[in-house]
Amino acid sequence: MLLREQGHEVQGLFMANWDDDDSYCTVSADYQDALAVCRELGIPLHRVDFAAEYRQRVFDYFLTEYRAGRTPNPDVLCNREIKFGVCLQHVRRLGGNRFATGHYAKRIEGPAGIELHKARDAGKDQSYFLHALEREQLEAALFPLGDWLKSEIRDKARSAGLPIHDKPDSTGICFIGERPFREFLGQYLADSPGSIETPQGEMLGRHRGLAFYTLGQRGGLEIGGRAGHAEEAWYVARKDIGRNALIVVQGHDHPLLLASEVVTGPPHWLIDPPTEALRCSVKLRYRQSDQPCAVTPLPGGGLRIVCDTPQRAVTPGQFAVLYAGERCLGGAVIEAAFGAAERL
Repeated sequence: MLLREQGHEVQGLFMANWDDDDSYCTVSADYQDALAVCRELGIPLHRVDFAAEYRQRVFDYFLTEYRAGRTPNPDVLCNREIKFGVCLQHVRRLGGNRFATGHYAKRIEGPAGIELHKARDAGKDQSYFLHALEREQLEAALFPLGDWLKSEIRDKARSAGLPIHDKPDSTGICFIGERPFREFLGQYLADSPGSIETPQGEMLGRHRGLAFYTLGQRGGLEIGGRAGHAEEAWYVARKDIGRNALIVVQGHDHPLLLASEVVTGPPHWLIDPPTEALRCSVKLRYRQSDQPCAVTPLPGGGLRIVCDTPQRAVTPGQFAVLYAGERCLGGAVIEAAFGAAERL
């Protein structure tokens, strides 16, 4: 609707990227919602199925990372490989020359080319999930919601009579939905039990498999009160892959949960790659506020990120995404984190 108000000729495209249509992944209901909107607007709606490509390019990576004891973020890969990959190619085959999505982000025509910026709605900004796009993918993109607040969009949709104005926000893993995660993961990964231990080696219990836990996790440990220990909650501090041991500590801000230095894999830049140290800010997970840091390229191709203040539960497999103010500079997969207390 916004694009038509701007004078664009618009057609709709619905992607079905997961082939298990159950109460958690509501592909059929979502398609009916899309169809109702397109009927209201008087525009055609195309439907395409990328379930095979999603499983090959995103879900296989997702499972491989979990098997390695890491915690991946498949939404980043889905944007690069599926939405702005095979789907953008499909759009071009249909004759489209621009690809508009509902991401809350801004695409800015900068002096040196296209730039990715945060959305006006800071609480909904999704530039974090778009940082891995190639510049040519951004060239074709339009983000018409970037200058709007979510509340304003709902009001506009309501006043226009669109039937999805009060549709709940989408949550959970892209195209899989918000479902009991351990149960879902257990369909694909076998249990691999091992010990739950303190950093001193005291055994507290048994875990189901390192893949089923993430750093900073509190619930689901089934440890309970322990003689000789405080009544504080237990948190996952690290995974000892070699011994298949889950190391837990007490206290939300235990030193083993804090890290100031992060090492990443090779970065994907949306700027010309820096050749020396760079002052900027970083998000080490999606819902985090920007953290001031210094970034140094490493000889092996990765990055060393030193944060001004210690960061909690920095998780290998997640993405470190860099910003200069509102502009997204790029990002990289977190490989390791180091704190004053111990090398994680």
